Amino acid sequence: MRYHWIDGYLLSKKGVNKNLENWNWIRYRIEDKMFAAVCCDEAGVPYCITLKLEPVEGAFLREQYQDIYPGHYMNKAHWNSINPDGEVPDDVLKCLLDKSYALILAGFSKKKQAEILNA
Repeated sequence: MRYHWIDGYLLSKKGVNKNLENWNWIRYRIEDKMFAAVCCDEAGVPYCITLKLEPVEGAFLREQYQDIYPGHYMNKAHWNSINPDGEVPDDVLKCLLDKSYALILAGFSKKKQAEILNA
């Protein structure tokens, strides 16, 4: 996988935990809400990175990058997948991961957001 930094980057965010799902997905979550996943094959090799975006932004990005496509096994309007060996620049992927994190964080109450961010 080209984005070898992704695990450390995601785990550096406040309130993030990860687990290995039984479909061989490494899920990154805030509390119990997933905001990103690295999906691996049976040999443990990543085949996609999945994250959540606003539908309009996701559709726009799919037109801009051939390595961004509708979310693998997810709601195609809200979730997007990225080829882990593709051509999406690191800074663009970091920005998308930040947006996915912020989108999920915003779904919590203001009180819970403050608890997560100040922990």
